[in-house]
Amino acid sequence: MRFLNERPTKDLTYSDVFMVPNRSDVASRLDVDLTSTDGLATPLPLVAANMTAVSGRRMAETMARRGGLAIFPQDIPADVVAHSIGEVKQAHPVFDTAVTVSPDTTVGETISLIAKRAHGVAVVTTSGRAIGLVHPQDAAMADRFAQARDVMTSDIITVSDDTAPKQVFDSLSERHQKVALAIGEDGLLIGIMTSKGALRSALYSPALDEQGRLRTGVAVGINGDVAAKVRAALDAHADVLVIDTAHGHQEKMIAALGLARGERDAFAARTGHQVLIVAGNVVTAEGTRDLIAAGADIVKVGVGPGAMCTTRMQTGVGRPQFSAILECAAAARELGRAVWADGGVRHPRDVALALAAGAGSVMIGSWFAGTHESTGDQLFDHEGRAYKESFGMASARAVRQRTREQSAFDRARAALFEEGISSSRMYLDPARPGVEDLLDWITSGVRSSATYAGARTLAEFTERAVIGVQSGSGFEEGRPVKASW
Repeated sequence: MRFLNERPTKDLTYSDVFMVPNRSDVASRLDVDLTSTDGLATPLPLVAANMTAVSGRRMAETMARRGGLAIFPQDIPADVVAHSIGEVKQAHPVFDTAVTVSPDTTVGETISLIAKRAHGVAVVTTSGRAIGLVHPQDAAMADRFAQARDVMTSDIITVSDDTAPKQVFDSLSERHQKVALAIGEDGLLIGIMTSKGALRSALYSPALDEQGRLRTGVAVGINGDVAAKVRAALDAHADVLVIDTAHGHQEKMIAALGLARGERDAFAARTGHQVLIVAGNVVTAEGTRDLIAAGADIVKVGVGPGAMCTTRMQTGVGRPQFSAILECAAAARELGRAVWADGGVRHPRDVALALAAGAGSVMIGSWFAGTHESTGDQLFDHEGRAYKESFGMASARAVRQRTREQSAFDRARAALFEEGISSSRMYLDPARPGVEDLLDWITSGVRSSATYAGARTLAEFTERAVIGVQSGSGFEEGRPVKASW
């Protein structure tokens, strides 16, 4: 990456910069390979953040199925994480996991469960066998205490689990239906695919481990028995370890990385399976080098840019994200390592700029919190707008969860020192309510950005990108206008 004019003397964030087009021979967005350059080589350079309000089993499955990753938060008990990873590993890599209800499940409960997945239906099953579908529009006018069998339709399309997505799409088009059910040889339900899901399966490749299972990661804090927590994550078949704390450039992190690296290497010697370690957060070249020297394969960059974070306003500590990525990525690259850009992305352009600055992948939190796949329940405000609650991982709410095994006094004292928002409404975008909708939007923008740069890979994109600095009015000029002025 190079600057269009002289290298600026002040630090910059995403809205401060823009990219200019190069002469390009890349004719199509589909010619762009979005494989991450962080050493993980995931088909998509996007990671759902290890926030309790964001990443759970549904998010992990969906992100991996579309080529990215999700990281389970450090606040979740180890046995729960192990169970969730097991379910992710058992999930089909192509067909989505269905929302299932029994015939006597109430309509009210069925409707609430449908909101957990973006495909928008519930499958009625008995002993694992599909007998019907419940569509929201069919259930809307029914009594809340009626049963699923009363509103379900038995007119369903079934396919085998090895049916090609194009064939699924054609079958749905011919029958004028929206979903097909994948059924195994034993007659049991395997998964579900919508018409849009079939199209996405042709555009995205899943992120798979060596055994062909979906990949996911686990975050581990730097307090307590770090070695035991790392062992538990590895034994649960986590594909990535994230050693995580808000202030990553500290001695406790260095010590934790040493323990994590020791456990990781012992696990690799025993199983032959190598797991990469991500550590952060930092915003300087010095911090990047120190974490890499301590054992990090990937360094997480970002202090204070997140929507739920109050660190900068409360402490004055942090750094504009674009410059932080630019400096840290260069330092990591010199050592044969990579960085993740963590926080602050609010538009597809921000993801493209983070990758142009040298990020191997981009981690997204609050943006993904307002989707069907995030962990929270779907709620509605007084105007009927759907939303989910989000909160920062250094907020009093998160601290109370993290310190649940401490005494009431110690928990209350720790909660006094919060650096994050404890409750925020993240509204579901009616046009993009699912995380896959956001992935479509983001990847479309990144692919197009790469074609403007004349790049077919993300490594070429980072090398060829030309960045300029703009005023606030320059940024505003680029915003679309939804209504006439």
